[in-house]
Amino acid sequence: MKNIQLLGLILVVVGSFLPLVHVPIIGNWNYWKLDHYLAITCWILAACGVFGIVNGSAKVVRLFGILLIILFGFTLVAVKMQSLEYFSFLPFKSWRETFAGVVKLKWGWAVEFLGAFLMIVAKGNNKNK
Repeated sequence: MKNIQLLGLILVVVGSFLPLVHVPIIGNWNYWKLDHYLAITCWILAACGVFGIVNGSAKVVRLFGILLIILFGFTLVAVKMQSLEYFSFLPFKSWRETFAGVVKLKWGWAVEFLGAFLMIVAKGNNKNK
């Protein structure tokens, strides 16, 4: 099942370069444009996942898959909070929420989550260690 784990890992890395958020006028943002530190964290967790795949340790791959999902969830919450903060100058909360709603999530998140889930699910069939 190393191939499925590796496919999941590749999806996570490739997904970080795909459009994750669409900001009107500015365009699409990938992980690097969202936040450099979050992008680097994603790539470090992916590199640690490679270490687990190479050594045949399904537990390590599963752990880093779970950490990646937590990172992605944190990023989604941070994007929502940042978009609300960006429009904090508006006087009414409903206006802030409306304008923050123009920041849309893109299809790159599906690739990110699919890759992390593949890293987690594939561990059950790996009987090397």
